[in-house]
Amino acid sequence: MSTFWSLWVMALVVFNLGVTLFLYYWAQKVEIPTLEDGTTGHVWAHGALRESVRKLPGWWVVASAGLFACSFIYLLLYPGFGAWTGLLGWTQIDQHATQVALNEANVAELKGRFAQLSPEQLAANPLAQQIGGRLFIDNCAACHQRDARGNHLLGAPNLVDGDWTWGGDDASITTSILEGRQGLMPPLGTLGADTVTDIAHYVLSLSGAPHDSARATTGEAGFALCSACHGSDGKGNPIMGAPNLTDSIWTWSNGDLAAIERVITNGLHGVMPAWKARLNQDDTRVIIAWLRSQSGDRLARR
Repeated sequence: MSTFWSLWVMALVVFNLGVTLFLYYWAQKVEIPTLEDGTTGHVWAHGALRESVRKLPGWWVVASAGLFACSFIYLLLYPGFGAWTGLLGWTQIDQHATQVALNEANVAELKGRFAQLSPEQLAANPLAQQIGGRLFIDNCAACHQRDARGNHLLGAPNLVDGDWTWGGDDASITTSILEGRQGLMPPLGTLGADTVTDIAHYVLSLSGAPHDSARATTGEAGFALCSACHGSDGKGNPIMGAPNLTDSIWTWSNGDLAAIERVITNGLHGVMPAWKARLNQDDTRVIIAWLRSQSGDRLARR
């Protein structure tokens, strides 16, 4: 703190305490003129209410004096009077550093215990679930929502339904979290609106959704262009991040015809940012444990 600001704070402290002490002393000594009946002459309700004068109650005088004493003791022991550091030498920075070090020691001890547990045991551990859930909310919920059920508008997939575009084993999920992912669906609008609609009907037929059978049959030939990524059976390719089109699970929409046509026509570019600057392997293990606890056995089976 500069000399100017130190003196400024000191002046404010002295001024405020000085005014407060003066009012405390003056309130007990001041003589307020009164009438013969002991009132000030101020009346309300057509004279039904009259303002009287009484001395300050003893408990208030004692309590106020005690608070003044506490304030002086505080300024003596702790920072508060300009650049004065206080007799105890306490600072917020030192206390914060001490608490951070204590927390890191506790977390390190917990991580050591968690390292001995299998993924299934972690998923059943209430403390691991609690820590993993908090890490998920702090880092992932902005896109995937607090319940991890995704957001179609952002293209953030549901993480508790057992369906994984890039693979649902621990190693694949860890890579997705730490290294990030980028999925690209190229625009195919140059095929023409009719061809796009035919392919969209064929895509709907893969999952048994309502569709036009005739147009789906026509669209099967056009789907050959899509099979390079999604496979000839439409079941996707985790290596390329091409989603399964046969399971009725959709990331960017609810799977209606118009949405599928829009995706085929305009394409998509989905980005999962890398979190290795904020999270580490231990963090991802408890996040995955929390996801397992939220999804039942669906995540464990992948």
